[in-house]
Amino acid sequence: MRRPLPLALLLLVTPLAMAAGKPTVIPEAAITTATQLREAALKDDLALDFTRDLTTEVGARLAGSANDLKAREWVIARFKALGFDKVWTEAVGYPKWVRHGESGQILAPFPQPLTLTALGHSPGTPAAGLSGEVIGFANLDALKNADAASIKGKIVYVGPRMHAKRSGEDYGIGAGVRSIGPSLASSKGAIGFLLRSAGTDDNRLAHTGVTHFNEGVTPIPAAALSSPDADQIERILASGKPLTVKYTLDCGFEGEYTGANVIGEFKGSSKPDEYFIMGGHLDSWDLGTGAIDDASGIGIAVAAAKLIANLPKRPARSIRVVAFANEESGLYGGKAYAQAHAREIAKAVLGTESDLGADRIYKITASVKPEARAAVDQIAALLKPLGIDYDAKAPGAGGSDLSAVHAVGMAGLSLHQDATRYFDWHHTANDTFDKIDPEQLRQNVAAYVVVAYLAAQAKGDFGSRPGAFADAHE
Repeated sequence: MRRPLPLALLLLVTPLAMAAGKPTVIPEAAITTATQLREAALKDDLALDFTRDLTTEVGARLAGSANDLKAREWVIARFKALGFDKVWTEAVGYPKWVRHGESGQILAPFPQPLTLTALGHSPGTPAAGLSGEVIGFANLDALKNADAASIKGKIVYVGPRMHAKRSGEDYGIGAGVRSIGPSLASSKGAIGFLLRSAGTDDNRLAHTGVTHFNEGVTPIPAAALSSPDADQIERILASGKPLTVKYTLDCGFEGEYTGANVIGEFKGSSKPDEYFIMGGHLDSWDLGTGAIDDASGIGIAVAAAKLIANLPKRPARSIRVVAFANEESGLYGGKAYAQAHAREIAKAVLGTESDLGADRIYKITASVKPEARAAVDQIAALLKPLGIDYDAKAPGAGGSDLSAVHAVGMAGLSLHQDATRYFDWHHTANDTFDKIDPEQLRQNVAAYVVVAYLAAQAKGDFGSRPGAFADAHE
C-alpha cells in the first residue's frame, strides 16, 4: 500500500515543469498486436505456474531471513530460464527484524488463551512475558485525545473494524492504527499495545504488518489480535470488570541486512535504453507463503513480459520486470530503485506494479503528461473488453514500490484489483496458493500485457522526467 516518501528522497531531484510537446500516439499496428496478446494471455498459465512454484519451493520470504536469499536465487534462476536478455541485482539495505515465537492469554477476570501475532519492528517482551491491565479505545482518534494519566503503566488496546470493499479503502483504518498506534500509546506512557488485526475476516487468525516508532519514543511490545479475540477483549472491557492480559513476544532487530532487488529485462528492438517497468515485491511476511502478497504480482509481470518477448518482433522499448526487496517493512526496494535511477528516470517511460492480490482488475488510472492522455485512452479501449473501466480524473502512481519511483519522476499507471477478498488473508497464515483464482489471474496478465506492449511501442513519451511528479504522488 502507499506510504509517504522521506523528504530527502524527494529532494534528490529538482521538480521540472513539463513543457507542452507533441501528443503521444500508439500506432494502429500496435493495437492489433496488443489485441492478440490480450487474447493469448487469457489462455496462458505462466503466472499461475510462477506463483505456485515460488510459494512451494521457497515458501514464506520474510525480509532478511534465510528464505530471503533463497528466494532471490530462485528468481534469478527462473528469470534466466525464461530467457530474459539481462538479469541482475541491485543492493538494498535495511534493519533485520526477526520473529521467533509469540503467545498470549487473558489472566483476569476470565482466564483463557489469546490468538495474536507480533507486529513487524516490534521489540520483544521480557522472557517471562509482559502483564498489565488493559485500557481500550474504539479508534485512533480516541487514543489521541486520551489523558496520558489514564494510560500510563497500562496495555493499550485499539479496535476499529475494517469492512470488505472492492477498493480496499478500509485498509487505511486498520493500517493507520497498526503503524501509528504503538508509538502514540508509548508516548502517553503505555507499556504495551494490542490492536484488532487490520483485516476483514472473522477467522481466528491474526494479521501481522509493520509498525513504526517515532524518534525519541521508547518502542513497546506491539501485537495484533485475531478478530474473534478482539471481540472477546471488547466484551470484557464493556462489562466494566478490570481486564489483565499477558503476552510474550520473542522478536526484535538483529543488526543490519543487505538484500537486493532482482531485475530482468527483455531488450527493445529500436530504443533498448528506454523501458516499461512492472513487477511486485519478493518479500512476504512469515506467517503464510506470500501467494497473494506478492508472488502473484511478480508472476503477472513475468507472464506479460514473456508473452511480449515471444513475439516475432519486439516492441521499440525494453520490458523490465523487478522483484522488489522488503516492501513490507517500508518500501525499501522501491526507495532504493528510485534513488539509484532518479537522474535517468526519463528512461522509464511508464510503470505499473501488482500488489493487491490476484483478483480481477476493474479500473485503470494514470498520472501522465497531458499530451499522453490520448494514448492512455487507446490503452483503456483495449482493456474495456476485460471489464476494466478508465477513471481519467484519478491519479495512478504505479503501485506500492513504484510510488517511490513515480515520486522522482516516472509516469505512473495503476491497474486496480478487486480487493473484496484480499484483506481476509492479507498478512496471515492463510496467504497461500489455494487463494489464487486462475481465471482472474489470467485477466490480470491480459491487462498487464496490453499496457506493457502499448507503452513500449508508443510514439512519444508519457512524461517521465526527473522530478516531474514529485508533488503529485499518492
